Amino acid sequence: MNTTKIGWIGLGNMGIPMVEQLIKADYTVTVYNRSKGKEASLKEMGASIAETPKALIVATDVVIIMVSDDAAIEHIFKGEEGLFSGETSGKIIINMSTVSPSISKEMATLCKAKGNLYLDAPVSGSVKQAETGQLVIMVGGEEAAFNQVKPILEKMGKLAKLVGGNGAGNSAKLAINSLLALYAQGLAETVLFANEQGIKTGDLLELINNAAIGNIFTKIKGDAIIADHYKAAFALKHIVKDLNLAKEEGISSPLAKTALNTFEAAASKYGEEDIIAVVKQLKG
Repeated sequence: MNTTKIGWIGLGNMGIPMVEQLIKADYTVTVYNRSKGKEASLKEMGASIAETPKALIVATDVVIIMVSDDAAIEHIFKGEEGLFSGETSGKIIINMSTVSPSISKEMATLCKAKGNLYLDAPVSGSVKQAETGQLVIMVGGEEAAFNQVKPILEKMGKLAKLVGGNGAGNSAKLAINSLLALYAQGLAETVLFANEQGIKTGDLLELINNAAIGNIFTKIKGDAIIADHYKAAFALKHIVKDLNLAKEEGISSPLAKTALNTFEAAASKYGEEDIIAVVKQLKG
């Protein structure tokens, strides 16, 4: 069994399968989730349950966080029973959430002041990649800390790469998710245009997926369009959040602006559905 004790905060669509990969790799894992009830399956696999982030960090060596946004990070670190509410030191805290580079820089500074190390390590990939340990993980922080936890990250991803100092991982993720938005809108518009010309969606996607422009995304999301199945693997509301974060960091290109406008318009009706539900917004 691996001797490093891991704490995990956040059991959403991605968190649960990522924890499962660590348990399968024989790590001792303690989990915390704000809303109770999601821990049951992990407890059956051998995970322990912490009642608060404060209790979790005391019991573990490495703490991994996978939550939705900056506000959740603020609460986890600074809340009454948060990670900073005690005097724990000597820990490595890995934030795998897609959040702003600025909050990672802030938390890294606060962690260092308390004698802990912080890495931002968001992921590219969705539920299927989380379930199979095939995520791509982009990391910002100190190289020594990265090298120490790289074996852990490699249990969840096919690639874990240090791209710079604190905040760099988040910046890389915002760049990638900006491209993701363009992919989704581009695929949706392409399908709708072809349909208007009398071309069946399945026929078009067979052509795309056998051409140089085909990829895993066009295959998975194309299949979703054909099946009219929009259960969220990556909810549309999250791409709106990410595009706004990228905007705050300075992205101002024509395509990024157009994508943000499109997804913001779609969010009120399709926000809880998958990102490719944008096709319904564009269809009208």
